[in-house]
Amino acid sequence: MIPAEIIKLKRNGFELSEKVIQEFIKGYVEDSIADYQMSALLMAIYFQGMTKKETFALTSAMLHTGLVIDLSDISGMKIDKHSTGGVGDKTSIVIGPIVAAAGVKVPMISGRGLGHTGGTLDKLESIPGFNTQLSLSEFKKLVNEHGVCFIGQTKEICPADKKMYSLRDVTGTVECIPLICASIMSKKLAEGIDGLVLDVKVGQGAFMKNKNEAQKLAQGLIEIAKLGGKSVTALLTDMNQPLGYAVGNALEVKECLEVLDNKGPDDLRELCLELSAHMILLGKKAKNISQAKKIAEELLVSGRAKKVFVDIVKAQGGRFTLPTADKTQTLNSLKNGVVKKLDAGKVGLASLTLGAGRKRSEDTIDMAAGIILHKKIGDKVKKGEPLATLHYSNKLPTTSLNESLNYLKDAYEFSLQKSSPPRLIIKVMTTQGSKK
Repeated sequence: MIPAEIIKLKRNGFELSEKVIQEFIKGYVEDSIADYQMSALLMAIYFQGMTKKETFALTSAMLHTGLVIDLSDISGMKIDKHSTGGVGDKTSIVIGPIVAAAGVKVPMISGRGLGHTGGTLDKLESIPGFNTQLSLSEFKKLVNEHGVCFIGQTKEICPADKKMYSLRDVTGTVECIPLICASIMSKKLAEGIDGLVLDVKVGQGAFMKNKNEAQKLAQGLIEIAKLGGKSVTALLTDMNQPLGYAVGNALEVKECLEVLDNKGPDDLRELCLELSAHMILLGKKAKNISQAKKIAEELLVSGRAKKVFVDIVKAQGGRFTLPTADKTQTLNSLKNGVVKKLDAGKVGLASLTLGAGRKRSEDTIDMAAGIILHKKIGDKVKKGEPLATLHYSNKLPTTSLNESLNYLKDAYEFSLQKSSPPRLIIKVMTTQGSKK
């Protein structure tokens, strides 16, 4: 195989065979194909796309560069959840315990934040002592004992994806549906799960800015899952404004604890229960989605889900002494009206600028930094009322604080007329077709 000839084929719009894709990926992982050659192929795919057959071949090739976890010695259905990323998106921390309490095993291999979007691992690591870097044997043991465990991607799982993603991040090829599909599904198929629930975010705070793009992504993921013999449900959910009121790692964990205490923001609670219900249904612990929702809500209200979370945090070394910021500053409204728009992307950038995320991969996160929103779309506001409170370190440069304030000011738009929050759950898609 001559790499340059393969690159030319894709550049010119030809379909690559399964064998060619396998050899190219294998060569890249083994360093016989250089970064610049893989970069060229990724760019060719970005412009020419891939057929369904090619996308599945790419997923399979990436999957088999590493270990496929065998969970067959753990009884029961193994169901995971994956989100395409958003601002204030903390649902995994709540739904994992709910679904585990229902008797479904939840082996969660999660990711870190990317740009203005937060990552489950970063949020959980704001809990002092919480260890996300467990061995696979420890991971399996805790899933078996507690029904859920949260870890990061290990070296054994999909090494091709890790290498390829670092290239995509610096070559402008992140937003490519076939590459996104292969990246997500190669990791998820490697988990050895029976089914998967996908939360595909749509809006200003998501990678997919409109419904059509999000639907294409969801359909692509579903098709790969079908070919891989897995059951999958994809929910298209709104990310034009942040989910919940907290943005930032420790702040979001506190909000998750509120939800697990059957309190917390309505939108976060609603989405957690909806995602949990679909996982419970895939896990065959309910006959239909209505029954699954009732089960999820009962487990939340009764406190059984909270107990699962407390137990797994302790089992993974965590202590419930969450960090708090040195300083806070409130952004007040300069006018009367109704919140018409709250740009999730700008709120995410405001939180990132406070230190709650990484601008570069080597950056250290300030786990206590972030934002608490006081007003969201549809809320009435009077002049002088607080819109949001910024939490930050006393070491934060004044220029960064001012930059964050400016992002937040730009995120809000007001109207004198009544405004309603966007619909949270836009559509439900399954291997059998759309449901909503």
